[in-house]
Amino acid sequence: MGAEVTTDKDWWRGAVIYQIYPRSYQDSDGDGIGDLRGIIRRLPHIAELGADAIWLSPFFTSPMLDFGYDVSDYRDIDPMFGTLKDFDDLTAEAHRLGLKVMIDLVLSHSSDQHPWFKESRSSRSNPRADWYVWADAKPDGTPPNNWLSIFGGSAWQWDTRRQQYYLHNFLAEQPDLNFHNRDVQDALLDVTRYWLERGVDGFRLDTINFYFHSQGLEDNPALPPHERNDQTAPAVNPYNYQDHIYDKSRPENLEFLRRFRAVLDEFPAAASVGEVGDAQRGLQIVADYTGGSERVHMCYAFDFLEPEKISGSKVRRVLEAFQDVAGDGWSCWAFSNHDVVRHATRWGKGEADVGAYVKVLCALLMSLRGSVCIYEGEELGLTEADLRFEDLRDPYGIRFWPEFKGRDGCRTPMVWEAASAHGGFSSAQPWLPVPPEHLPLAVDRQSGRDGSVLEHYRRVLAFRRANPALVSGDMEFLFADADVVAFTRRLGNEEVVCAFNLGAASATVDLGAGTALTPLDGHGLAGGAAGGSISLGAYGAWFGRRG
Repeated sequence: MGAEVTTDKDWWRGAVIYQIYPRSYQDSDGDGIGDLRGIIRRLPHIAELGADAIWLSPFFTSPMLDFGYDVSDYRDIDPMFGTLKDFDDLTAEAHRLGLKVMIDLVLSHSSDQHPWFKESRSSRSNPRADWYVWADAKPDGTPPNNWLSIFGGSAWQWDTRRQQYYLHNFLAEQPDLNFHNRDVQDALLDVTRYWLERGVDGFRLDTINFYFHSQGLEDNPALPPHERNDQTAPAVNPYNYQDHIYDKSRPENLEFLRRFRAVLDEFPAAASVGEVGDAQRGLQIVADYTGGSERVHMCYAFDFLEPEKISGSKVRRVLEAFQDVAGDGWSCWAFSNHDVVRHATRWGKGEADVGAYVKVLCALLMSLRGSVCIYEGEELGLTEADLRFEDLRDPYGIRFWPEFKGRDGCRTPMVWEAASAHGGFSSAQPWLPVPPEHLPLAVDRQSGRDGSVLEHYRRVLAFRRANPALVSGDMEFLFADADVVAFTRRLGNEEVVCAFNLGAASATVDLGAGTALTPLDGHGLAGGAAGGSISLGAYGAWFGRRG
């Protein structure tokens, strides 16, 4: 803590980025909603955890129909979160603590309350008439094509003023911007420069592969049932029935990303991470968007955010596939975020010891080649909240209830003090309830307690930082099956052997009888090695060196 922020332009490579969902982190003014002043109060927690940066989910002015992902003013703070001065104070305090600041840029769409859209919809001839994606109806009045919204139903909404349809990949109140218009690109790049000049260190780019659509408006082809999965949308959503080759992931995006990177390169150490939502081509898109030095610095796909349980063989499959297609590209791995069921529940349900399970997953995540995102509360081992229908706020969950309960279960407030009202999050009734089962996991119950999930995260992040090969080294797999995975990380002459047991039964990794193995201490997980063989207890891990 108190470290000076450096101008190392490669700080992002291997960085641990802590995601903050502002509504749910800390309320400072007693309205039941988290805010920027609350985040400032809790920044020491993140610095003590050992993270390198924070990522703030949207705090811009917004009608909040999608909780900030529907932006009505890209250059101001929504009053519920505070003011521009509060943001400047937050950035200054984060930098004082040695933390970089990344903010969520939602460029693919705006709110329908944004002045750009209000002007665009006013006529077919105004100066911003083609700033959004407009199209005429078919002769029978139906939408221009079969494109679907991730939030359900057609991706086209009829507008009575223009007597045309406009495109929305998400809510109807989130119209898609027309990136084929150079003026739109310029306006969004001006927004990017505005926040960099204000002191941010980088951006998380929401739905980065949704920027462009095919101007031919061709129908998307159907996907065979055996090729459908629920990476990008829940299984109950017919969005998964299409191969989305015309409404997203278009080749024109590469040139815009070059323009975006050129703006970032005007600043000494700005960085970016893109969210890639494409179930069929995710890793290839990550490779395309991050290869070389002319696009974004890193991206993440949904491979470890989907419902399919993690396994040793899947870790090997995903990481080797990325290495095969990415060349010098760089990924950012996460097991949880604000859009998916927390992994303590998504994968941990049914495990014999969920606490031990999430600890070994933490060690695994911190050992993968790439940068890392941690989602608030993950470091406490928080589970998914099971909310009542009447408590839901997420339009996604309300639409598809009860088969899909939406995203509110992972967005409940952070728990700081077990004995305080609402877990120390707020003095008022929070916007989402605090689950009673989260209170024993509060920060004040875990901090300083040996064996807690929080202390484990602190220990493993420190261990990662102390071993540079884990931060930015190359990776080679040694073994993988359902529960066990082993690999090496190498940087220069330094090699670290990493072995993990994701199961409740003990396991062994045999590296050959003549292999000398020396353990590395400091990670706090049980494991042993002798005669070229690594022994792993239930949910155990071993780190060491050969020779």
